[in-house]
Amino acid sequence: MNEIGCRTEHPLIAINGFYTEKDVPRVELRMSYADAVIRAGGIPVVLPPIGARRELERVIRTVDGLVLSGGDDFDTERLGRGPTHPEALVTPPAKQDFDMLLAELALDAGLPILGICYGMQALALTDPATTLLQHLPEDRPGCQEHGGRRRHPIRITPDSKLARTTGVERLDVISSHHQAIGDLGPNWRVCAVDDEGLTEAIELEPHLGHPFAVGVQWHPEASPEGTPHDRLFQGLVGAAGMLAARRDFPSSKRPATR
Repeated sequence: MNEIGCRTEHPLIAINGFYTEKDVPRVELRMSYADAVIRAGGIPVVLPPIGARRELERVIRTVDGLVLSGGDDFDTERLGRGPTHPEALVTPPAKQDFDMLLAELALDAGLPILGICYGMQALALTDPATTLLQHLPEDRPGCQEHGGRRRHPIRITPDSKLARTTGVERLDVISSHHQAIGDLGPNWRVCAVDDEGLTEAIELEPHLGHPFAVGVQWHPEASPEGTPHDRLFQGLVGAAGMLAARRDFPSSKRPATR
């Protein structure tokens, strides 16, 4: 049985857009992200970088779920994690700072979250003990290629939230990255790997009580419709719907039952 659950009508799902400063600063979003949310029953809302913590906290109180989308590479020096690799296509500082704050505040608020590729790495890096592999295959000599929309299989951990959500324990995925998670901090657990043991998905440890905090290294929004990849967005929207319902009917205002 899939861990999708019930939902109210069309919960609001925020998506952090891709930010570029080339020519004119602008925010962009591939429609595949929005389409995946819409198919799952949510309403996508694109977020530009918001520098002020107070305003971002208000946004998190307003939306019902969050997709942390893919993006460029991390400026590890800015994160305080050592020199940035020369092959890194560095994310603009305003976006990286925003994305990290967004991930931290959303986790603290218990907002349902799906992190994708760079978005998964952002979730993991909220834990100071997490390490980042900056350049594959240099950091894992001989490993398979993961860039350029590469297709390869992954193995999902049985009894994980990811396994319950997708309903499968093996899946073919589309990858487009050269940075990856190395060691994972204690708040997170690995819930999928490729055939070489590289971390392909993470989720918060169950004892932390978060309703839905899953990160995947691949691109489910770029995968064919009608596959288990769709269930990731259904799981997110389902959890967001239940959050919206609790907000609409807090315990002190729920109608009496007979």
